[in-house]
Amino acid sequence: MPRAEPYDDHLPAEEPVAAVPEPGVEGTGGTLDDPVAAGATPSTVDPTTDTAEPPRAGPSVETATAPSADASAPPGDDPAGDGGPEPVLPEPVRQRIVVLAAAVLPGLPGDEVPVPLRRVAKFAPNRRARLGAPMIAAQLTGDPLFRQRVAARVLADAGDLGSAVVGGTAPAAADPVEVAALAYLVRPAGWRNLIEASGAAVRAEADSAVVAELVREAERRATRAEHDRAIARVEADKLRDELARVREELGQLREEARQLARSLRETQARERRASELLATERGRAARTTADAEAELRRARARLAEAEAAAGVARASAKEARSVDDARLWLLLETIGQAAVGLRRELALDPAEKLPADFVADAFADSAGTPVAGIATRARDSDDPARLDQLLALPRAHLVVDGYNVTKRGFGEMSLEQQRKRLITGLGGIAAQTGDEVTVVFDGAERMHGLPPSPRGVRVLFSRKGETADELIRRLVRAEPSGRPVVVVSADREVADGVRRHGAYPLGADALLRRLARS
Repeated sequence: MPRAEPYDDHLPAEEPVAAVPEPGVEGTGGTLDDPVAAGATPSTVDPTTDTAEPPRAGPSVETATAPSADASAPPGDDPAGDGGPEPVLPEPVRQRIVVLAAAVLPGLPGDEVPVPLRRVAKFAPNRRARLGAPMIAAQLTGDPLFRQRVAARVLADAGDLGSAVVGGTAPAAADPVEVAALAYLVRPAGWRNLIEASGAAVRAEADSAVVAELVREAERRATRAEHDRAIARVEADKLRDELARVREELGQLREEARQLARSLRETQARERRASELLATERGRAARTTADAEAELRRARARLAEAEAAAGVARASAKEARSVDDARLWLLLETIGQAAVGLRRELALDPAEKLPADFVADAFADSAGTPVAGIATRARDSDDPARLDQLLALPRAHLVVDGYNVTKRGFGEMSLEQQRKRLITGLGGIAAQTGDEVTVVFDGAERMHGLPPSPRGVRVLFSRKGETADELIRRLVRAEPSGRPVVVVSADREVADGVRRHGAYPLGADALLRRLARS
């Protein structure tokens, strides 16, 4: 039986119940109650008056007459027992007795419940037998009247089995544990024999279980041994096959060793012949080395003569190069002074407008701010690295076919958003490179309410009846010959047209990748 555990904190504090050790625990059997171990005291408590009574040596008159007054008391119960010691109960029987008493405990009237068990009666059903087992066992052993009341309730629920136990017999098909528990509570004539028979049946069942387990273990061991024997046979066959294979390999190795020994003898013979040939060749090499050293000395002498001649030639070449440098410097100085004189004679002032500004004023009617440009001569490619190379050329001019680029790169936006995104990106390129940038859009008339263009970016719209491609060609033709002009458009016709005028066409993807990188 499990030991009593501490009670829950929610139980009433005014009636503390001390946890006592489980009565009669002696391995697999023992008496239901040991007065010292179960916490029993020399005096008992009268359940009706809650006052202590002196210990009883045997059944008093009140105890003897109480069963007759209680109609529920079972017949044949001897409250004082037969005078013998408490029988040794098997463990399952002791547990079943406590469970039966705990189950009927809440159903007893309050004045019939012993004082030590009144708090236990309030426990939950699953905790009553576990936590109150020591006190329930003590009261069943020390209070015959309480045991009779419990027996009466248990017999009422037992039915035919209870009637058979009261008659002193046990049905053959009945559970021996249940029969022994009822016999202990009711205590009919021969109840000790019923408990002993139950103990023998329980022990026989335990012995049968042990024997069955031993048989199963022996069967498992036999099966495992047979399995191991089969594995050993397989392993032995494998080892025999392996031994045969090793013997065959050993024969092959011996044959190979004989062949290797024969080859070794032949190799040693060849080595001796090679040593003789080596000695002969060493003599020849010594003679050749002497001849080569003599030739080397002669070559060194000729090299010294050539170096002397080369020194003279270098001095002559240096003098001639100095004369050429002087002539070149004089020519460049003359050209520079001639250019300065020509600029002074023609009275040319620094230009305030670029060629593209004149085209913008004449054909696009759109405001633009002239700034240093963008581009280099490009090749017809979508590589942004080539665009960077062209933008690095001096005084480059970048011309962009606006809608051709935006519809290829971000055509899901509205036209206004496309223009704004492209112009903003071109402003960044103009700020980075300092080149001239012109972007051309198709438009029947100039659009009003446009935000101001970034510094360095010229925005043009074609007139009614004129396309952006034609305006781009005009811009290219207006540039002087030799100036690097880069035209960005995916239109093949535009690329071919501007190439004939000396411009560098580039695909739209090159500019889109350059803008994405920025």
